Amino acid sequence: MTTPIRFGLIGAGAIAGAHIEALQSLGDLAQCVGIHDLDSATAQAMAEKVGCPSFQNLEAFLDGAKPDAVILCTPPSTHAPLAMAMMERGISVLCEKPLSIRPENARAMLAAADAAGVVFTMASKFRYVEDVEAARKLIQDGIIGEVVLLENTFAARVDMKGRWNATPEVSGGGVLMDNGTHSADIVRYLLGPVREVQATEGNRFQKLDVEDTVHLFLRSEAGVMASIDLSWSINKQLDYYIGIYGTEGIIRIGWQESFYERPSNGGKHVFGSGYSKLSAFASQLKNFIGAMRGTEELRISPAEALDSVEVIAAAYRSLDANDWATVAPAHATH
Repeated sequence: MTTPIRFGLIGAGAIAGAHIEALQSLGDLAQCVGIHDLDSATAQAMAEKVGCPSFQNLEAFLDGAKPDAVILCTPPSTHAPLAMAMMERGISVLCEKPLSIRPENARAMLAAADAAGVVFTMASKFRYVEDVEAARKLIQDGIIGEVVLLENTFAARVDMKGRWNATPEVSGGGVLMDNGTHSADIVRYLLGPVREVQATEGNRFQKLDVEDTVHLFLRSEAGVMASIDLSWSINKQLDYYIGIYGTEGIIRIGWQESFYERPSNGGKHVFGSGYSKLSAFASQLKNFIGAMRGTEELRISPAEALDSVEVIAAAYRSLDANDWATVAPAHATH
């Protein structure tokens, strides 16, 4: 019988709950052995649901829970120091997106993981959605011909006032840093490395200190365009969140259904049943566990996680300059 991987969670917010649910769905593959949060009541409430101890003190968490791996669910400004502290102890790290708010910190994280010989990557759930995986294969198989344009929309009305996500010194930015990291990873996964980006900010309707509505144009190294809408202030109410347009057809990846259409082959061809958050998180954890056991490669390599940080950094340079910005050369091949 295989011994479960002992996971600890650092941070007990909403996203930690999704990771807990996924961990519990894995049976004997994984075990949650402790939860750490500076808010002891929040940590305790989550730990009681799981049946594991909670810790307010980080050292007590490490000494008491003795995790093989941690899932970092804390605000982005804390990711680099916490991740590297774990690595120094030989603990593998699955870090919530964004990996870091600065490329130099992300590079330091990668170097620390390499030096420690631990498994390390960024959590990016859409890479693990079955329909997104299937769409990538359809593109590779030439089902819609040559890809001309990818569209991605993450736009839902969310009141961000008073949340750490809208505090720039903690979050590193607004909707671009938050949802845009998912978009950067999706584009790279489906189109290959990103070469340049142009970002435009809309009015700050929520009167935040960070951007709440942004439009991005990205160009891949192969010259394929991507158009991305990000907003916390509008709800587009679309059935799909990714559209891929090719010379011979289209692919739409939806919340409830995914399909492709080819004029030459008539009709709609359904290939997926939509987005399942639990399935995506569980698949992500299985891949991470497989990497720890040496039975599979990480689906998102540390270098690819760094590439996402570089894309978002370039997008903020574009916002500042009101012009296209070049993305640092890709650290990983597609």
